[in-house]
Amino acid sequence: MATKIGMMDSAYFVGRGEILTWINSTLHLNLSKVEEAASGAVQCQLMDAVHPGVVPMHKVNFDAKTEYEMIQNYKVLQDVFNKLKITKHIEVSKLVKGRPLDNLEFMQWMKRYCDSVNGGVLNNYNAVERRDATKGGKEASRKTVPTQSSKSSSNASRTSNPSNTARKNDVNPVNASQKMAKSTPLGATHAYDEQIVGAIQKILYATDDSPSVVAEAQAMISVQPTEKATLSPIFETSEEKPKLETQKRKDISTLEVDLAANSTLSPRQRLSDISDVHHSGSPILNF
Repeated sequence: MATKIGMMDSAYFVGRGEILTWINSTLHLNLSKVEEAASGAVQCQLMDAVHPGVVPMHKVNFDAKTEYEMIQNYKVLQDVFNKLKITKHIEVSKLVKGRPLDNLEFMQWMKRYCDSVNGGVLNNYNAVERRDATKGGKEASRKTVPTQSSKSSSNASRTSNPSNTARKNDVNPVNASQKMAKSTPLGATHAYDEQIVGAIQKILYATDDSPSVVAEAQAMISVQPTEKATLSPIFETSEEKPKLETQKRKDISTLEVDLAANSTLSPRQRLSDISDVHHSGSPILNF
C-alpha cells in the first residue's frame, strides 16, 4: 500500500475537478469545493469504503461546524490510521482552517491510497446507508445530486416554458404596433400648420360677414396636436434647435394675429387685401 507518497509523485498533480468527481461518485455526495471536506468526515467515510468495518461511523460527525467538532473527526481518522499502521501525518491544525491548498493535497493523498487498495474497487459499498449512521449524515445525504423525480419535474417545467414564451411572443406584436403608433407624432405638427393656413384662407375668401365663418376658423385653429413632435432623422446641432423652435413660434403667432385682425374686417376690405397680396407676387395665392 502507498502509505508514503513523495511530493513529486503523480498523485499531487491530480486536479480539483477530478478529486471532486471521485469523492462525489464514491460517496454519493454533491461537493463543489475541496475545502468542504475540511471537517474530516469525508475522509473517515472514504476509509470506511476501502476498509469496511474498521471505521466507527457512529463517532463521525458530518455536521461538524466548529474546529473542536472537526478535531474529533480527525481523531477518529488517526485511530484508523494507527490500526492500519498508516504512517501518514495528518496536519489537523491546517486542515480545520479550510485552506483550499492544504485540503487539496490531503485529498490527493487519500485518492492515491484508496486507489492502491484492491485497485480502487469497492465491493457493494452503500455510502448513503453507512452515512445515515453518523451524526448529520442524513442531512448530508439530502444535499446529494438531484434524484430522477426532481430531474423529471425540472424537465417538465422546461417543456412548459416554450408555451409561455409563445404567449409572450403573441403579445409582443400588439405592443410593437402600439409603440409604432406612438412614435409617429411628426405628422401632427404639419397637420396643425395646414389647419392654420386653411383657417386664414377661409376668412379671406368669405363672401359675407357671417360670424359663423370666423367661428369655424377659430375652431380649426383651436384643435391642438395630440402628440409632441419628435426630432427628424437628421441630427440638429444644439445651436440650430433653439433657432428653429423660436422661428416656428414666431410664424404661428404672426398667423394668429393676422387671423384676429381679419376677423374684424368686412368682405370688401378682405378682397382689397387679397388684391394687394396678388400684386405683391405672393407664392401662396395666385389668381
